[in-house]
Amino acid sequence: MRTVITAKNLWDGTSLLDHPVVVIEDGRISSIGARSISETPAQARVLDYPGATLAPSFFDVHIHGAAGHDLMEATPEALKAVGSFLASRGTGGYLATTVTAGLDATLRALSGLAKLLAAPPSPAQARPLGIHLEGPFLSHLKRGVQPQEFLLEPNIAIFDRLFEAAEGHVHLMTMAPELPGATELAAHATARGVRVSLGHSNATAAETRAAIAAGAASATHTYNAMRPLDHREPGILGTVLTDDTLFAEIICDGIHVAPEMVKLWWRAKGPERCLLVTDAMSAAGMPDGTYTLGGFPVEVANGKAMARGVLAGSVLTLDRALSNFVAFTGAPLEQALRLLTVNPAAMTGLSKQAGSLAVGGPANLVAVDASGKLVASLVNGQLAG
Repeated sequence: MRTVITAKNLWDGTSLLDHPVVVIEDGRISSIGARSISETPAQARVLDYPGATLAPSFFDVHIHGAAGHDLMEATPEALKAVGSFLASRGTGGYLATTVTAGLDATLRALSGLAKLLAAPPSPAQARPLGIHLEGPFLSHLKRGVQPQEFLLEPNIAIFDRLFEAAEGHVHLMTMAPELPGATELAAHATARGVRVSLGHSNATAAETRAAIAAGAASATHTYNAMRPLDHREPGILGTVLTDDTLFAEIICDGIHVAPEMVKLWWRAKGPERCLLVTDAMSAAGMPDGTYTLGGFPVEVANGKAMARGVLAGSVLTLDRALSNFVAFTGAPLEQALRLLTVNPAAMTGLSKQAGSLAVGGPANLVAVDASGKLVASLVNGQLAG
């Protein structure tokens, strides 16, 4: 059966269309037109979202788990639970993100994830589009909740073992640019098609610039686990905020970063370089209690995830990140939508798989109201949630 979707307007990743009519057949978009010139196909299911904007499904490049499951479990059950939950909150694609763990445990997780990533997409489930390695090449001083006993100095041979275990599905790697061998590894990983993100770092401005020159493309959860800003030594944070080539993530939950600092980040980076991420862990979508992140316990209460007195990921979803961002900054909705669609796709080099709506492409789209609040989510043409 055909499905027809109508709304106030549609933002396809580049332009805005008033009064759209989107026709979906067999999970893909068969046509996009304006209501004044398009007819509703006979015997079609019609979904009308008056006052809403249709847009591409969201893409989260930094997420560790949800719905009671950690992605390092690397099981079909874990990915099904996480994928179903994310789809219900508007996310159509994500990078399965690891945390620092023992090398053998990480290799097992990457091998398991690689096999699952090769499976065909499931109806009404967000799809893992690749892997994000958050560690083990991170700073001891800015490790956050990452287990210090498993942190390593940048090592090309170890990176290659991780990359091969993941069967080439690593698309993003967080590393600290001040560590010995960091610039060499950044250049090597970039040459293998992996985007390097700078984070968990106490780097100076010069050390950060050297990593950018070696190919670093982004910054991991800006402000968090970073050397504080200083007016004489701007450090990694000052460089991230002022380098026009670098993308930069932020966790927009009102807990990790104050609204005023979100606005500062937005003014500094602008609509083409900002990324909204969740850094969500297994407790996302679950009641308060004790959960795990990469194997260690995390206590979750009142929307805050803590381990050993330190923030340990979040329970944020991208739909809430979007509405929070609009409220914190007053940004126009079309610009705000870039931050979780076009920009993450461009940063990772996955623009053919995420971040836009086009005839012939998968029917992965959301409807959101003027404040950025999620109204509906469709993945592969099926309503989610």
